[in-house]
Amino acid sequence: MGDTRSDSDRRIGRRALLVGGAAAAVGTAVLAREELSHLWWRMPGVEKPRTPGAVDFRGARWLAASSANYRRADRPADYPIDRVVVHVTQGSFASAVKAFLNPAHQAAAHYIVRQNGEITQMIRELDVAFHSGNRAYNERSVGIEHEGFVEHRSSFTDAMYTASARLTAGICGRYGIPIDRTHIIGHSEVPGADHTDPGRYWDWDRYLRLVHRASAAASASPSPSAAKS
Repeated sequence: MGDTRSDSDRRIGRRALLVGGAAAAVGTAVLAREELSHLWWRMPGVEKPRTPGAVDFRGARWLAASSANYRRADRPADYPIDRVVVHVTQGSFASAVKAFLNPAHQAAAHYIVRQNGEITQMIRELDVAFHSGNRAYNERSVGIEHEGFVEHRSSFTDAMYTASARLTAGICGRYGIPIDRTHIIGHSEVPGADHTDPGRYWDWDRYLRLVHRASAAASASPSPSAAKS
């Protein structure tokens, strides 16, 4: 069918297209400037040193995720960190590791906590892990996976809660994150998320108590330098 609009309609349409195109160009330029503002640290001599195999949480085991599943960054210098996001793997530890090593998976968390309390770090906290399905939340958060299934209360063991609470307390201490349910959230609470983890069997009250307790214990312990003096 031909275009039955009047010439004035066409002029309005062309004008709208031009204005819309100009607005899109401005928006693109703003986004480009914003991206550039987060890339300054890549200049020679600026990027923080990275030691192969180093972990951010003492006692964690290092196993590097595929670089396709995260983005190199220099947090918190370029993106402030103010959230911890709790996940559940919906499978075994081995299946989660296999997924995070797979470049086609396009997702991974910073840490995995096993049911026996062992912690594996797969992405540095410096970097942006693709774990929440929301870019803004990925940039501002640390993601922690927990081995198990949301439908099984038995997945969430004492050892897991204790180890994960120590890990979260350390993250909160490093970045000044308040220990509360606004800043320590489940994957299901991320805007736009279509996941249900950690699910109804995750005991948030217990977890927050343990995080507070771990934080208080860390604050009461002498620093390594103080212990040597």
